Amino acid sequence: MFLTNSDMVELIELRHALHRAPEISGEERETAKAIVCFLAPSRPDRIVTELGGHGVAAIYDGAEPGPTVLVRCELDALPIEDLSGVPHASQVPGKGHLCGHDGHMTTVAALSRGLGRQRPQRGRAILLFQPAEETGAGAAAVIADPKFKEIAPDFSFSLHNKPGLPLGAVRISEGPANCASRGLKIVLTGHTSHAATPEHAVSPMKALARLMPELTALGPGGALEGDYRLVTVTHASMGEPAFGITPGRAELWATLRTLNDGLMGSLCAEAEALVREAASAGGLSVAMDYHDVFHHCENHPEAVAHLRRACDEEGIARGETPPQRGSEDFGLFGRSSKSAMFLLGSGEDTPPLHNPDYDFPDAIIAPGARVFMRTIRNLLG
Repeated sequence: MFLTNSDMVELIELRHALHRAPEISGEERETAKAIVCFLAPSRPDRIVTELGGHGVAAIYDGAEPGPTVLVRCELDALPIEDLSGVPHASQVPGKGHLCGHDGHMTTVAALSRGLGRQRPQRGRAILLFQPAEETGAGAAAVIADPKFKEIAPDFSFSLHNKPGLPLGAVRISEGPANCASRGLKIVLTGHTSHAATPEHAVSPMKALARLMPELTALGPGGALEGDYRLVTVTHASMGEPAFGITPGRAELWATLRTLNDGLMGSLCAEAEALVREAASAGGLSVAMDYHDVFHHCENHPEAVAHLRRACDEEGIARGETPPQRGSEDFGLFGRSSKSAMFLLGSGEDTPPLHNPDYDFPDAIIAPGARVFMRTIRNLLG
């Protein structure tokens, strides 16, 4: 165990401080400052800031040439009220670390203690604190940043805590790990009339009512394999909140989800065709655009093998896992490096992620950090 008792006290204090002061995607300035402050005593060889927004990368150089190993976590919180009632609950109304990113940051920050005391023998270890994961924009912005050329990892690793799994247990498999997804925003426009003369309006009511079941039928879900597709209607609105106006405008939001990126193109094309047909039938104009675009995550076999070895050497229980329905922008790092993400159990009876009462368990900081540190030492010495 590379972490001392005093390390653990300070790490838990960090996690609680981050939990009290959540910042949502694109607004993580103070969170990034807190991370830089925590990393400073470990004397990284370089700290890159403002990476793809408010991202931070701490670089620890080895004495000899070798691979670059990146461990990534997320800075951002969610626009959800924290109702956990814990002493360190969010002090920011309407915002909370309800996906566990405060715990992910703390787990990766823990590595700075080990790397500060003993640099890698070869290559480089990089701790990346990425902005804007929840919107799907952060990884792309980090990779597009010219400063990322200085990092260029050979291996990229990450974790996500997973309610429903035994506390501290690891689950990891090769191949697809997280689904691709994107949000489709549809705007249907006609024109209004008095509610007493609806025949004078071009109302989106029929098109909106038609599209909700038709879109969801395109993606019925089912087993997470093969041609898995899921369409979820997440928001719908129509007209003004008034009894005297026949509506002339409607919005419909839907999340499209597929097992991999290759299936997403056909699902988008089919959804767009349905929307245009419904709009045309109703005499409406239509606008469509996409938001929160996530590419699928694919676990590389070699990267998975390193994580499995680390679990075994650290005596941490591990098993296999099917792909996850939820999306993760970590998959983009796999396009230029051998990457893998593992799931770390946060307890079988804990609330689900994104619930207003979720709180990352401090007990899994150490096992998560041990898996990462053992992986770094095995690759870099």
